[in-house]
Amino acid sequence: MTVPTLALTQGDPAGIGPEILLTLVAQPAPPRAWRPLLLAERAALAAYPGILEPDRLCYFDQPPSARELDGLAEEVVAVVDPVGEKRAVVPGSPQSADAAGALAALDLGARLAEEGIVDALVTAPLSKETIDRWVLPGFVGHTDYLAQKSGLQRYGQDYLMAFLAPDLQVALLSTHLSLRRAIEGITGDALEEALTCLHRHAGGRIAVAGLNPHAGEGGLLGEEDDDILQPAVAAARRRGIDANGPFSADSLFARARSGEFDWVLALYHDQGLIAVKTLAFGLATNWTLGLPYLRTSVDHGTAFDLAGTGQADAHPLIRVVETTLELIAGKLPRRSRQGFEDS
Repeated sequence: MTVPTLALTQGDPAGIGPEILLTLVAQPAPPRAWRPLLLAERAALAAYPGILEPDRLCYFDQPPSARELDGLAEEVVAVVDPVGEKRAVVPGSPQSADAAGALAALDLGARLAEEGIVDALVTAPLSKETIDRWVLPGFVGHTDYLAQKSGLQRYGQDYLMAFLAPDLQVALLSTHLSLRRAIEGITGDALEEALTCLHRHAGGRIAVAGLNPHAGEGGLLGEEDDDILQPAVAAARRRGIDANGPFSADSLFARARSGEFDWVLALYHDQGLIAVKTLAFGLATNWTLGLPYLRTSVDHGTAFDLAGTGQADAHPLIRVVETTLELIAGKLPRRSRQGFEDS
């Protein structure tokens, strides 16, 4: 039986990405339910010699075919070096070559996923700051970069950053924007597009978080909730989307966690992520809705301060792989009053 192949990118080579990748594939397990394909530089993996025996890594100059992967012993892990340069990676000390390597691995992973060569793309954390500084000015993260490579637009063909936590599911109207720009971008059209995207790719009961305290308190604490959000929610409902709100954000996440709603659509990055990471840091899966392929990621960053110290925790990545396999199998974790159920 053919098992899914997951391409896993190295993230920033100087961060904890290479270490948690090696720890992931070194885990003792029953007969493998999936095949890893690491997209990582030799130099990045060589910086952690004590995690996995070198003979368990099989390097390919080009992405291996399914037949080549099938021919590997179960304990052997396929690796493609996206750069192919001999150099030294210093954990915790990112350099320009690390930023370039992170983007090269991501580009390769996106191509393999888009062409259907792998079943999903799982990304380790990279540094937006170093890529913006040394490689690609204006880079603001995986989500927008991958969407743009696939020809998507924020409001048009649509995509969303979403998070699957054990008992809370949150999507974000905007991603890595300043708060001022994020609020300026809250329009009726933007909200309707986001609700359409979330309905199309996930479904369920969607609650929209209010912008102002108490969702504006009838205009007393701000007019945006009544003037922008409510009409957009009503328009979505007329099109058959189970959209609700806006509701006061100070209690909405608790209501969703209790099973009243399947999804919360947060209006800006921190409004949603503070709730997710307070509740389930290290247990949530970042899922990009709208891409032509499945892409997931951990909910944490590069942790340069932990790289090379032996303190990096691979459990968040292990959790992401488990969730990714569930998504491949068509099992979307959707909340109900009785708990998770398969949609």
